[in-house]
Amino acid sequence: MTARTVRADALAGLLGALLVLPQGIAFATLAGLPPQYGIFSAIVPTIVAATFGSSLHVVSGPTNANSLAIFAAITPLAAAGSPDYIALALAVTIMVGIIQLSVGAFRLGSLTDFLSPSALLGFTSGAATLIACYALPAFLGVTLRNPHGPFGEVAAIFMRHAAEINPSAAAVAAATLAATLGARAISRRSPFMLIGLAVGWAVSEALALWPAAPPVAVVGAIPAPLPAFAIPMPPLEALPNLVPVACALAVIALGQSVSIAKAVAGRSGQRIDVNREFIGQGLSNIAGGFFSSYLSCGSLNRSVPNLEAGARTPLAAILSALFLIALVAVATPVLRQIPTAAIAALLIYTAWSLLDARRFVEIARISRIEFAIAATTFTAMLFVPFHVAIMVGAGFSLVAYLYRTSRPHIHALAPDRSTKVGRFTAVDNLSDPVECPQLKLLRIEGATYFGAAQYVGDRLHELRLRSPGQKHLLIMAKSMNFIDIAGAELWELEATRRRLMGGDLYFHRPRQAVLDVWEKTRFVDRLGRDHIFDSKTDAIATIYQRLDPKICATCTARIFKECGPAPAAPVAREPGRAEARAVSPAAAAALPAADPARS
Repeated sequence: MTARTVRADALAGLLGALLVLPQGIAFATLAGLPPQYGIFSAIVPTIVAATFGSSLHVVSGPTNANSLAIFAAITPLAAAGSPDYIALALAVTIMVGIIQLSVGAFRLGSLTDFLSPSALLGFTSGAATLIACYALPAFLGVTLRNPHGPFGEVAAIFMRHAAEINPSAAAVAAATLAATLGARAISRRSPFMLIGLAVGWAVSEALALWPAAPPVAVVGAIPAPLPAFAIPMPPLEALPNLVPVACALAVIALGQSVSIAKAVAGRSGQRIDVNREFIGQGLSNIAGGFFSSYLSCGSLNRSVPNLEAGARTPLAAILSALFLIALVAVATPVLRQIPTAAIAALLIYTAWSLLDARRFVEIARISRIEFAIAATTFTAMLFVPFHVAIMVGAGFSLVAYLYRTSRPHIHALAPDRSTKVGRFTAVDNLSDPVECPQLKLLRIEGATYFGAAQYVGDRLHELRLRSPGQKHLLIMAKSMNFIDIAGAELWELEATRRRLMGGDLYFHRPRQAVLDVWEKTRFVDRLGRDHIFDSKTDAIATIYQRLDPKICATCTARIFKECGPAPAAPVAREPGRAEARAVSPAAAAALPAADPARS
């Protein structure tokens, strides 16, 4: 490590500290925790994750999604901000860390693949809506009895208290939001949230000098910036309820961590070790739970600026935590005067940045199923407990995957006569398809497993009923990527039925994994090894010899080169005329030349 690298990491670390200070306070408020817990969560977890993780640029700490998830998970068990609530939040953080560490240690990182991007989009968009809903009362200075209850209930209560808007709080919040957006528009690398918070504080101080202005609520005193070691002692009767919550939170945190690490790695070109990243995240949450830090993971709002600021190594993240300690120690007198309306404005900005309506439109255009997954998860986030919403999204994603794979694409093939090469194309793509009356060609794209066996069997049955003359069936099996016992039994039954019809079943270029299953089930022996071909030309040539020659003699399709030219048209004769006169000119031209020796 050179002095130039350390200097670059130090500058990036300073920017990270400036960014996380207002975020930590805002996210802790969203999580139902005192402001200092958001700051603490950007110190110990950040250092541990940077030390043991695999990414050079990902910066861990509190995030809006995790904060909302913590609040939604713990509020049914204890009052927000109470000692029991804080103890439960720290305990579930340790539990999530243990799950993350186990996933990484046993190299089970692929489990996060079951949370599809569409489900994650629905979750983050639902979280953004809830963040805005919960922040709006504080944004306008309206005091609600339960400002973080169910979505519908909070919206209804807010509408009843809309007339109680505090103009001072609304002015502070509006100034904060405008300054944040303005600073971001000028430079995304600037600490725009800190700038907005400073403007909101200045407006609040100015309004305090005006006697007629209603007072604005402030954050209050913040304890020492260094988190102290303590063992969380939650109510024992509540611990069993934390297990499903911890599992759901682990899924969310792991999904976010992987997505953010891959997004940052895509910009930097670094290759990410997902399991090592999980180990780092797990250790950071285990350690953080004992140092007054709630659930943390990789933060996109800090990782991308860290990369763009020129960070070279994980030292930048470690230095950002150390700079944050110094910054809080110096700015404590100012921090206690931060208006809660300004914090609410930052949360409104966060919600706006999270709500990706353009992505919803894009997904709706590309895939109705993916859009349904995102929309269902989004709706579930608003009306059911968050961990249920996550399970709904993951379950819907899995069902959609099974539905798609249970219906592999099956295409009938015919020669494309517009090309000179003997190329076979899907019948649906041809304007005037011509098929062999005795041999059916099919291409199967997808797996033939237990979930797809019924669908494929139904399609094969329909083909036998619709085209009984096509007794022989050649399967282009190159794209049949997987098969199980149910699939092997399906093809064995199809071979039996084809042979009872007087035809047979053949395969062209099945994959080795498919052949291995057929070998183990002895289907290859019952089918016949001479029914499996590596070459399409060899397959057609061999099968042609087994077709009914009487049908071939009168067939006009002639789609294979083995078929030869079309049969001559029947000769038209007129009664009482000489044979030579009865032959039409076209037919005469098709007759073989006469033998000169017999003339």
